[in-house]
Amino acid sequence: MRISIACLLFLLACVCSGCNSEQFYAAGRATQRNQCEHMPDQNQRESCLRDASMSHDEYKRETDPIHK
Repeated sequence: MRISIACLLFLLACVCSGCNSEQFYAAGRATQRNQCEHMPDQNQRESCLRDASMSHDEYKRETDPIHK
């Protein structure tokens, strides 16, 4: 709950200050890494951290329908 409130406040601050999509992506990844660290199973935690470490450029390449 505390993380989600902090994340919402950060996102609100970003919107007000004019953050770009890369900054939003970085904030989301930071939140995901934090959640990964709290996973009790080491294999799940490592998999989660690998996903959370994906760069914004890699994310765009994987989600862009033109590159699929």
